[in-house]
Amino acid sequence: MVKGYFTRQATMTPDPYWHEGTEAVRFWVMIGDQSVGATISRRTLHHHFAANRTDDQPLATYQTNANLLHDAVRRRVAGGSIEPVMLREHDLAPPLR
Repeated sequence: MVKGYFTRQATMTPDPYWHEGTEAVRFWVMIGDQSVGATISRRTLHHHFAANRTDDQPLATYQTNANLLHDAVRRRVAGGSIEPVMLREHDLAPPLR
C-alpha cells in the first residue's frame, strides 16, 4: 500500500472527529497493518442515513454506522483508491428501509 498523508502504520486508529472547515467527519480505518484516513461529508451522512431527520448530528451518525462506512473505505482501497478516501453516496450500499 502506498503511504499517503493520512496513512500511518499503527495498531490503533485515532478517534474520528468532526472537521468544521470541511463539514466532514474525518476517521481512520485499519487495513492490514496500515491506518488509512478517510472522510465523509455531512451531506452524504444526512442523505444516506438520516434523510427524514432535521436534528441529525454527523459524528453521531458516523458512529452509529461506522462498520458500514469502514467497509466502504476497504472496498475503495481494494479498488485502487488512495487516501484520503472521500466517501460519497454511491460508495455506500442502499439504505435499509
